Amino acid sequence: MIVDLSRRNFLGLMGVGVTGTILASCLKKAYSVSTEASSLIVSKFGALKPDPKGILDLPAGLQYKILSVAGETMDDGLLVPNHHDGMGAFAGENGTTILVRNHELSPIQIPNNLAAEIPQYDPLCPGCTTTLIIDRDRNLQQHYLSLAGTNRNCSGGVTTWNSWISCEEEIATPYAPPGYSLEEVLPYWGKVSKKHGYNFEVPVKGKIAQPKPLKAMGRFRHEAIAIDPKTGYIYQTEDRNNSCFYRFRPQEAGNLSAGGILEAMVIKEMPTVDTGLNFPLNEAQSIDWVKIEDVDPEHDSLRYEAQAKGGAIFRRGEGMCYADGEFYFTCTNGGQAGVGQIFRYNPTQETVELFLESPGIETLDYPDNLTLAPFGDLIVCEDGRGEQRLIGVTPEGESYQFARNALNNSEFAGVCFAPDGKTMFVNIYSPGMTLAIYGL
Repeated sequence: MIVDLSRRNFLGLMGVGVTGTILASCLKKAYSVSTEASSLIVSKFGALKPDPKGILDLPAGLQYKILSVAGETMDDGLLVPNHHDGMGAFAGENGTTILVRNHELSPIQIPNNLAAEIPQYDPLCPGCTTTLIIDRDRNLQQHYLSLAGTNRNCSGGVTTWNSWISCEEEIATPYAPPGYSLEEVLPYWGKVSKKHGYNFEVPVKGKIAQPKPLKAMGRFRHEAIAIDPKTGYIYQTEDRNNSCFYRFRPQEAGNLSAGGILEAMVIKEMPTVDTGLNFPLNEAQSIDWVKIEDVDPEHDSLRYEAQAKGGAIFRRGEGMCYADGEFYFTCTNGGQAGVGQIFRYNPTQETVELFLESPGIETLDYPDNLTLAPFGDLIVCEDGRGEQRLIGVTPEGESYQFARNALNNSEFAGVCFAPDGKTMFVNIYSPGMTLAIYGL
């Protein structure tokens, strides 16, 4: 079912309890000259046009369709959860696209009301993923629950063997952290029945995953993962103001449950450096890796082991993508202005460099999820303090506005492209909705 918000009362939806084709001609158009006001340029797609429906502002020639909105009834009889977050796209049968979508929900927001017979990691936690099947005409064919009982499923990443890794951005435990009573740390701790802070694998096909925490990948506030197709190594970001950047070397390719080795990045000439301040721009730094011994700590201490061994500090590592042999990852509030950075890691040369640092919110405001577009640019979701945009970043590091949330100030998330490159999918976080963006 495709929801056309021009034909329904969207304000009623906001009270739900759980809380492209990119034209070939467009791809050949040149960028305009940079403005003096900021590093923003007018993109090859042109300036944004106001959306008469008040949902999504896009350049002329691009259109969108709303696929799935929080509160709708899915094919399994359950309601679409709110807080649409990270998302991956996979090739399905007969030209369909399969989307696996995170829902960043925790017990302090809503209770878990799922039936006991549904496989769940922690029956007290409402975090989950849902799976959507989209036909070649961008119509929703099916949607259903595909992972349950997790806590704040934020981002994740696609694997090279056709599955989705959903990451928990929460390290809550049934017990209090050191030096606190349980009463002092409620409601964040104590409202769970198991330790959290893990990754979970979700098969693309099949109705619902048997939830198994991938403990060898580390217990911390996970954000995103991306896989090097050449080595099978998995890189991970951590959403903390003093986070680290991690590499997981699986014991068996395609079998993460078999374990592996977890490591943290060290910048050789700057051990334990805080990359969020006074870090050189566009200067490749040689890096090394240190092994993490306590991958499943009782408390939120994994990054401290890494930093004690020289691990570099990043200011809220978030979205990450693989792009032509390199990895790009965002740091939401890094930089002198404190509004965001994008780093580039080269696994062949074993270097990392600061690719882009935002001088102010006009250029890039709290970058989060990102992906590589078929036309060669990065598309970055903002989770800023004002209006929210999709920002394009060229290979030269120039940025432009690709879209704007005209509905509210909720962040964009989960940006990804259909396998044929003709449709961009993206979420508005809350009230949760998934959109397809395409050109005519």
